[in-house]
Amino acid sequence: MVSRRDKLIRALERHGVDPTHADTLERILAALDAEPDPHTSVSPGEAVDVHIADSLAGLAVPALRSAHTIADLGAGAGFPGLVLATVLAHARVDLIESASRKTAVIDRLAAAGGLQNARAVTARAEDWAAAEGREAYDTVTARAVAPLAVLVEYAAPLLRPGGVLVAWKGAREDQGEAAGAAAAALVGLRPADVLPATPYPASRNRHLNVFEKVAPTPPRFPRRAGMAAKRPLGGAGR
Repeated sequence: MVSRRDKLIRALERHGVDPTHADTLERILAALDAEPDPHTSVSPGEAVDVHIADSLAGLAVPALRSAHTIADLGAGAGFPGLVLATVLAHARVDLIESASRKTAVIDRLAAAGGLQNARAVTARAEDWAAAEGREAYDTVTARAVAPLAVLVEYAAPLLRPGGVLVAWKGAREDQGEAAGAAAAALVGLRPADVLPATPYPASRNRHLNVFEKVAPTPPRFPRRAGMAAKRPLGGAGR
């Protein structure tokens, strides 16, 4: 049977990353295994594919690979943020999550991995963007968080001019992409690319939606917490 460490090495090599990072990622996954309430439904046997390889897929976006400041929105149990902090040692990664019980898990996993460049931020995206986080990031990431129309509103005030949003999505969906583009135009972003992704051999219909910040975000954004999801700018399509 192939060991988890060997699976990690294969995943790293598949995505063009130094395989020596496998040790850190193995410690993070071991700490996740030990959590009594890990805030993920992914089983330990699936974690290398679903958590690690899927996170690494984002490195296909050059702007993410070269970013010095990254905000991971709706970080949940810590992915992709902890993986990006592991393999992008030059970057500072803030994992934004509103639930303190989840940020506590993120902090423990980061400590287990010995990560000095990752921190959990207990805040809603809108509140963080209205405070310390405004225009503080080169890249914003979001994996399985919200429809594109919502994500672009969350991300825009966090991004510096020229920054990018990278959103992990499944199969392409015309209505959701159109709604995302319409919302993006209102907050200073534009669709830049949609990249097919195969993070692990069994994965199907995965895509990375990339948006670039091309104009200032109007001062009225972010709207108050909850409004982006309740009344999306570009409609409700995913």
